[in-house]
Formats: sequence, C-alpha cells, structure tokens
Amino acid sequence: MRMKEKRSFEGYISRRDLLQQLGGLGLGSLMNRGKILSLFPALEPPPSAQQATPAGALSADDDAFLDELEKLNFQYFWDQAGPQTGLVRDRCNVSKNDNSVVASIAATGFGLTALCIAEQRGFITTADARDRALLTLRFLWKKMPTHRGFFYHFADINTGERVWDSEVSSVDTSILLCGLLTCRRHFEEHSEVSFLAYEIFNRVDWSWLSEDTSLLPHGWTPEFGFLPYRWDYYSEMMMIYLLGLGSLPHPLPAQAWNAWKRTKFEYDGIRYIGSFAPLFVHQYSQAWFDFRNKRDQYADYFENSIFATDAHRRFCLELHKQFPDYGDDLWGISASDSHQGYVIWGGPPMMGPIDGTVVPSAAAGSLPFMTQPVMRVLRNIKEKYPKAWSRYGFVNAFNPLKNWYDTDTLGIDVGITMLMAENVRTSFVWNTFMKNQEAQRGMQRAGFQKYKP
Repeated sequence: MRMKEKRSFEGYISRRDLLQQLGGLGLGSLMNRGKILSLFPALEPPPSAQQATPAGALSADDDAFLDELEKLNFQYFWDQAGPQTGLVRDRCNVSKNDNSVVASIAATGFGLTALCIAEQRGFITTADARDRALLTLRFLWKKMPTHRGFFYHFADINTGERVWDSEVSSVDTSILLCGLLTCRRHFEEHSEVSFLAYEIFNRVDWSWLSEDTSLLPHGWTPEFGFLPYRWDYYSEMMMIYLLGLGSLPHPLPAQAWNAWKRTKFEYDGIRYIGSFAPLFVHQYSQAWFDFRNKRDQYADYFENSIFATDAHRRFCLELHKQFPDYGDDLWGISASDSHQGYVIWGGPPMMGPIDGTVVPSAAAGSLPFMTQPVMRVLRNIKEKYPKAWSRYGFVNAFNPLKNWYDTDTLGIDVGITMLMAENVRTSFVWNTFMKNQEAQRGMQRAGFQKYKP
C-alpha cells in the first residue's frame, strides 16, 4: 500500500480496500470498448500470445544497466532503514532529507532480500549485510508488536509501534516473511540468522487466520476484529496461501488453495487468469516463489504473468490515441502517485481516470516475463526523462504530458524492481528462497508439479 505520511489514520482507505470497492462498482462500465474482456471456459493461449515469452539472454549493455539500477535500488534500503530497528521507510522524498517516521513491513521484507542480493553482488561486505540482517531480525523477534505472529502494516521506524491505526496485514506480513526466509538461506552458515528466521516464521498462526473460512481475510485490528474483505480472487495473495500451506506448527488446510477464484480474461486475443486490479498483482508473489515450468491443476502462473504483461502492454498501446506518450518504448500503469494524489489505476479493463501517467515499476516488475520489451521501456525512461531518475533509481511515477515528476520513491516499488532485475539476470532470489522447506512444502501441498510447457 502506498500513501503520503499523514497525522491520522482516520478516513484512510487501503489499496486493497479500494480494489474491493471497485469490484462492486460494475467495472464493465470502465472497460475499454475497443477491446473486450470476457469469461471463457479454458485457459488456452492463442498463437498470437505465444510470442509473449522472455526474450532470452541479456546483452552486456542490458546487464550493465540493470547492475547500475540494482545498486541504486539497494541504496534505498540501506539509507532508509531505522538504525536501531532495521525497519524500512515506506516512502522517501528524494528531493530533500526525508525525516518521516512511517516504516512498512512490506518494504522491510523487500529490504531483507535486497541485503542478500547486495552481498552476493559485492555492493556491501558480508559482515555489514549480516549485521543489518541480524539487527532487523532481532528487533522483529524481540520487540516488534505482533498479533498471533502477524505484523502491523505500518510502524514507527524508530520504535516499531503501530501507526495510523493500521491493520495486522496478511499480505504485508507475507512479504516480510519471504524476505526473512531469503535471509535464512543466504546466511544459513550464521546460526542466529537461521534461528531467528525460523522462530519468526513459525510464530505465525495461519490456523487463526483461517479459523472459520478458507478465504483468508486481508487483516485484523484490535478495534474491529477481522476486516470484512477476503482474498477471494487471483492477485498478489498467492504467497499468503503458499506460506500458510508450508507452515508446520500452524498450517492452512490444503483446500484453502482451491477456495479462491481464478477469473479468466481475454484481451486482444490473449487469455489469462487475472482480476480487476493493477499489474503488480501478477508480480509480487513471483518475486520469491519460482513458478517456472510448474503448474497446479489450474494454470502455469509464470506463463500466465507473461500473458497478463503482454495484455497490459497492448492495452497501453491502444491508449496511445488518447495519450500520445504511450508507445512501445513507454508503457506501464499500476497503482501510484499522480499530480492529483494517489490513484488506483491500470488495465485491462481500464481502472481509474488514466491521464498519461507512467509507473516505471509496473514494467520493471515484469522483467522476467517480457525481458526485452521491458528493457526498452526502462532504458528509454532513463535516457529521455532524466527527472524520473533519482539517487534510488526510478521515481514512483511521472507524466510527460503534464510535465509532472514525482518526488517520492516507494520501498515496495524499488523492491519489486530490484528483485525482478536480479531474477532475470541470475535467478538468485528464486534459487535462494526456494531452498526453504516451507516454500517447497507449500507448493507441494497446493498440488504443483513440474512439467515441460
């Protein structure tokens, strides 16, 4: 979730709350009339969509570009972490010294993974990386407030105390857990890192989350109990179910994996499982879980993200008629800031009042799915729109038609960019995370099997 820091949580609506509300608004009225979304009986990609495959090996110039991008991305997580807690600031204004105190546990999960990448690539010494990981894990284990092992979404970066009356978040806790499990395997020779990661993960009571439902709730607050919304449609929530299925002390029931809906869409001849949500829902779980050459009884989700990314690219190209900045070398819309504030937008189908804003992380998060088309976009932004490039890589969003450039970078945007850049280069995050028995067990209990596409 992304937002500017504010004094009160009153009136705050989360990214997922907004998506739920949009789901009840009759989204057919928001669809792009030139392209048709439809339900269909089987997920069988047509020949045109088969071309939407990863483009193969990166060139030396591509690799050098991504190396520079990853270094800048890592600097965000190094600079924007609390010196006593290791918690990572939710967002940062790159135009000034940002003294905001709101940390995000999701950004912290990305940051823990970033430490592993940085140590592996030599951006930082092994000792410094391990020390930062230990600082963070010790704080998470000993001092950070939790409920049934789940963490509050937003916390004070200096104390770990809940801010904005935020919820105990199932998906943001899951992102944090993915980060600490990555650290557990990368620093597995350090017994304390391994022990703390093991204990923090096993403290999470997934059976409480699923006590009276197979459809997991978005979160819980002390004031109101469970939030009314459920993870009932395909989205970034796959990691929640898989981590819960992989738990030994408090596992989810196996049938939970089959409870959520896999709605099927068609756009410009491309068929894929999706939801009424921005592009990031196809990326976040796949930053850690390796779905390549695997499928459950429903789909190959890696291939599905390829199709969804290509559908989104074509959707943006269609919008060129209204917004001439969009094209083959500039596309990507996801939930982001805008010149009028934070907006939930994307497509297909069209969501939100799209106005020509570009969100670099929307494309960057799909690097493993459509490598060369995404590289074309990222290179173009850096070369032609220098105000969209900062000391931490890309800013959150910009609109060349309005000459508006965000001053903020967001931890989760920087995180998905860095992790997917490393995955497309070396598969390092996938290979490291999937060494965890919890990840393997979760996918096995969900019914995943290897196959040749």
